[in-house]
Amino acid sequence: MTKNKLVRLISLSAIGSLFALSVSADNLMQSIEDDYSNRLGDIFADFHANPELSTGEFRTAKILASLLRESGFEVTEGVGGTGIVALMENGPGPLVMMRADMDGLPLEEKSGLPYASKVTQLDPVTGKVFPVMHACGHDVHITSLVGTAKQMAERRDSWSGRLMLIGQPAEERVLGAKIMMQDNLWKRFGKPDYALAFHVAAGLPAGNINVQEGAPMAGADTVDIIVHGIGAHGASPHAGKDPVLLGSQIVVGLQALVARELPPREAGVVTVGAFHSGTKHNIISDRAELQLTVRNTNLKTRDKLLSGIERIATNMGRVAGLPEDKLPEVIVLDESTPPTINNDPLVRRLKAVWQNAMGEDRVTGYSSQGMGAEDFPFFTTEPAIPSVYFSVGGTHISDIEAAADGTGPAVHSHHSPLFKIEPQPSVTTGIQATVLALMDLMPVN
Repeated sequence: MTKNKLVRLISLSAIGSLFALSVSADNLMQSIEDDYSNRLGDIFADFHANPELSTGEFRTAKILASLLRESGFEVTEGVGGTGIVALMENGPGPLVMMRADMDGLPLEEKSGLPYASKVTQLDPVTGKVFPVMHACGHDVHITSLVGTAKQMAERRDSWSGRLMLIGQPAEERVLGAKIMMQDNLWKRFGKPDYALAFHVAAGLPAGNINVQEGAPMAGADTVDIIVHGIGAHGASPHAGKDPVLLGSQIVVGLQALVARELPPREAGVVTVGAFHSGTKHNIISDRAELQLTVRNTNLKTRDKLLSGIERIATNMGRVAGLPEDKLPEVIVLDESTPPTINNDPLVRRLKAVWQNAMGEDRVTGYSSQGMGAEDFPFFTTEPAIPSVYFSVGGTHISDIEAAADGTGPAVHSHHSPLFKIEPQPSVTTGIQATVLALMDLMPVN
């Protein structure tokens, strides 16, 4: 066979494969749309109307487990509290994990949707009763997981390997992934060869997906600074050490960390979200408390920011003349998570799959402009698992454009009581992208 003839045969084979992929994608999307019309739309509305708080997702987990069993998965409940793990064995091949988070937020819904949440719940963490709302789209994630399970179960002749679907609790408190791992997740069910997750995005046009190299989500640390002082009368400040003044100097000093200690193109955030001290106008307190969120996109930056906070707070105490046993205390709380870092070669591989099947105009690769964080990296960082975390559009493009030019209402952000997304294109696109990725990662040999 001549070289030119071989090249021509390879080219024809590639064209044929792309054509088959296109036809397969069309059939897949029709099947997903039918499933949405028959049951997923109602499932989504039920999840949305009945949200549950972090670590209290008992109803949600029970329903999700039942629906996954209906598709033929072997389901284990109660993993890390309310977490569930669903497995399907389908011949030799890699183990691939897809995660969906389940929890809602302590927020009164004001979206005006006919299926808006009206529920309240006793928060298992705080012991207080709150209204509850799916204000971040986790109802989209778990509904899409149900649809993905059905599509994969019906296409077992098109993939080979072991599929793991995870319903994760308590993402909003960045607890769920960690406690599932502490429950020996990989030891009990196997360590995945690949891991996937997505998040619906209100600011991204419905029907589109966005996947980026690097860190799509930041790492976040929750930090408390306890500022000790010496109490005195407000008319005699010289008789004490004012923790309000010292705390204010610490707040101002912290701004230099990002502005003057990080390289200009290195991302980092230090925000003081709360400052509490004192009881009365004319009393100098003996204590102030600062509450910080600290964001980063790599572990080196994280170390630099945390060590800088410690250095500034401690030495500001020395500047104020506090004794060594009264210097400010810096406490990094458990509510912290490393950055979500995508595997770049895997991003490029799946992006090509999605563009070929869904169209290049529906698949973008924009870098995130914010520093939102989430706990998915507790699954993928230690031990390291090649992973991709992507976004699925949640708002019709016409609504986004109208909001941008002022002719329509605003697109409300996640965690807003007015938050809402378009469920059908969000759920169906999430399923489509997930199934295409799983098929590529678990081919029939």
